[in-house]
Amino acid sequence: MTTTDTTPAEQTAPIVPSFGDDETDRKLAIICSKGNLDMAYPGLILGNAALGEGIETHLFFTFWGFDMIMKSRMHDLQFSPAGNAAMHLPGSDRHMPQALAPAMTGMATKMLKKQIADLGVPEVPDFLDQIVAAGGHLWACRLSADMMKIAEEDLRDDVEAIISAADFIEKTEGAQLLFI
Repeated sequence: MTTTDTTPAEQTAPIVPSFGDDETDRKLAIICSKGNLDMAYPGLILGNAALGEGIETHLFFTFWGFDMIMKSRMHDLQFSPAGNAAMHLPGSDRHMPQALAPAMTGMATKMLKKQIADLGVPEVPDFLDQIVAAGGHLWACRLSADMMKIAEEDLRDDVEAIISAADFIEKTEGAQLLFI
């Protein structure tokens, strides 16, 4: 069929990516690069939702995302309103006295954790437990681990391995990729 043989609707139809004929062929790869409390949840929520739909799901933790999977840090993720334009607060963090910043972070973290708990959303370590129990895969970035001198024993026991970016790309061939 040539262009002149198509209707206007056929010519302007949106291009929809194909993820395979069978829903079970789908894969989702999420790169978790941030470890502050408010940035930990998007990847976990999306990964959990994908697993609920039967989609093979891989989470790759890099740079500050390691805070989510490090035994020493995963229970103490923080949320800081300082310098966060999305908070819609007047002024900026440069107007906040340095002595107030830790108190503001503590208060904001406590408030955010309460809001999350009130919605019935688990804390980050528990959420990762659920993701692994549902068949999700957790991977740690080799370059980040080497840069920060992190060993496998520093990580959650359910992190499958510390792997290179190339290994992650190989494992998630054909996956939809999200960078958070």
